[in-house]
Amino acid sequence: MTLAFVTGGSRGLGLATARGLRAAGLSASEEIEIVLIASDEERLSNAAAEIDARYKVVDFSDLDHSRKLLTEAVAEFGSPDILILAHGVMSEKMSKTIKTTMEEWKRVLTINLDSVFLCINALAGGMVERRSGRIIVYSACLGRMSGPGNAGGLAPYRISKAGVNALVRNFAHETALGNRGVLVDAVCPNHTRTDMGGPDAPRSVEEGADTAIWLAGRSFEQGTDQTGVLWEDRQVVPW
Repeated sequence: MTLAFVTGGSRGLGLATARGLRAAGLSASEEIEIVLIASDEERLSNAAAEIDARYKVVDFSDLDHSRKLLTEAVAEFGSPDILILAHGVMSEKMSKTIKTTMEEWKRVLTINLDSVFLCINALAGGMVERRSGRIIVYSACLGRMSGPGNAGGLAPYRISKAGVNALVRNFAHETALGNRGVLVDAVCPNHTRTDMGGPDAPRSVEEGADTAIWLAGRSFEQGTDQTGVLWEDRQVVPW
């Protein structure tokens, strides 16, 4: 049995990814157990019922309490084989550097970056010990240092995602770029029709989730395939 934890699992990209994992597991005749993690219990329980998953309510705005709950989740469900981190928030529309309050900065960085570190720190240890696992973190092209990336406006959001990219790359190198059995990657889903992306975004959540689902089940040949990189549409893009 493969155990997958998916944060942000009550809606949007998280739920679309969990649906895709469920469909891929069933089509491949593999037994997969999914644990959805999110803060809204009503939406979370409904999502879990829809895809026959289990769930854990965690509000990442409180990091100390979140660590306790993640520890409980491992005790209750087991150590995950796949960890997909799809939770996140957008910063306020006019949140340029000199106009952003400390409260807004802390809100966005806590959820978008600090809690990503927390999830990896609290949940990836079993993967490292077993020398087997997949970690996929939803980042954003707005966090890239190349192209338009983090070049103006939405400072907390862009910078939090740049931090996520750095965290992914660093941890991938710490785990020997897949040579110890753990794959660590970031995903840019592009502009999708989520609560954050809005109803007029050009991509469906299924399109946005496709690469994360593919990464969760892809084969990996050491010395040939890549990990510790940023993916978009199943292709590596520059940081």
